[in-house]
Amino acid sequence: MKRIFLIVLDSCGAGAMPDSENFGDVGVHTLKSCATSEKLSIPNMKKLGIGNIDGQAFLGTEANPTGAVCRLAERSMGKDTTIGHWEIAGVVSPEPLPTYPNGFPQEILDAFEKATGRGCLCNLPYSGTDVIRDYGQQQLDTGKWIIYTSADSVFQVAAHEELIPLEELYDACHKARQILQGKHGVGRVIARPFVGNDKDGFQRTSNRHDYSLEPPAKTLLDAIKEQGKDSIAVGKIFDIFAGQGTTEHVYNKSNADGMSHTLHYAQQDFEGLCFVNLVDFDMLYGHRRDIDGYAAALTEFDTWLPKLMEMLGEDDVVMITADHGCDPAYTATTDHTREYVPLLIAGPKVRPVNLGTRKSFADIAATIAELLGVAYETTGESFAKEII
Repeated sequence: MKRIFLIVLDSCGAGAMPDSENFGDVGVHTLKSCATSEKLSIPNMKKLGIGNIDGQAFLGTEANPTGAVCRLAERSMGKDTTIGHWEIAGVVSPEPLPTYPNGFPQEILDAFEKATGRGCLCNLPYSGTDVIRDYGQQQLDTGKWIIYTSADSVFQVAAHEELIPLEELYDACHKARQILQGKHGVGRVIARPFVGNDKDGFQRTSNRHDYSLEPPAKTLLDAIKEQGKDSIAVGKIFDIFAGQGTTEHVYNKSNADGMSHTLHYAQQDFEGLCFVNLVDFDMLYGHRRDIDGYAAALTEFDTWLPKLMEMLGEDDVVMITADHGCDPAYTATTDHTREYVPLLIAGPKVRPVNLGTRKSFADIAATIAELLGVAYETTGESFAKEII
């Protein structure tokens, strides 16, 4: 194969895994929750066979699907973006990344304040929209950083763009990334800029940046780049892999922007991987428990999908998957949910087979490596010969 388009619908889970209760998630199912909304209309993904995937028959099964499908289990011990993407790229994480349900230890805050010259507010697990509502004015009054976390392994720094320039926020997050290593090596440091005022409300902007921990082992992206092929990152892929293994990257301002970038690359004569993350599903709808918004975003993607399919060459493949769940109907928390993920595979040479439920997201990496003729060792098992 010449080109692989790997698209991650961030958080589009396909039902609770057997161990989901160990992660505090009971009966979760992101896709099934979206199916309760009248806003969901995904005829193109249904034609590919999404309803034929194990546990997804509620979407409606397809007698003659046009794509190959399966459901993937996560072998890594987590449910966050970082290790989900690492596993998709071939690296399984047997140990969970550190989380801070009671906030970060004072030694971390002291080091951060010394490095940046500003104090800290909050230091608690918090919803991103709630934290700026509750601490936004206090930041404007004091000039201190708003520091918060979640159930995921993240150190988040919120700053008002009119008080603290973006360059200063990004530099502070870079310094935090250097501090948060070893036992405090969180998966991501996230810059969370916002605007607004206490009277009219505060709103987050699209100038978010993620500063990820470097992958603990060689990824599929590294192998593709080392062997002279293109490894293109669209959206926050570049940040998730700490810039490693990419030959070109572009950030997204929205799902629509990311889909536009994908079509741009589909027009290019490259050879290798175009790895796309569409984060609005997770950031705008999953965490905010907005079922209709999530369903409408899936509809938007499904409506767009034929545009990409029309641009595929004879030796091109599209893979559509997710990195974890974030069930918009699950009210016990507002965080990610431990779920299987779907995988849809399409292209001129793709055989429409159902691969059942597979043991690891890393099977994607093994398969892509084989399809591209790239040497890469991973615990994942390739299914390339079954689909081509």
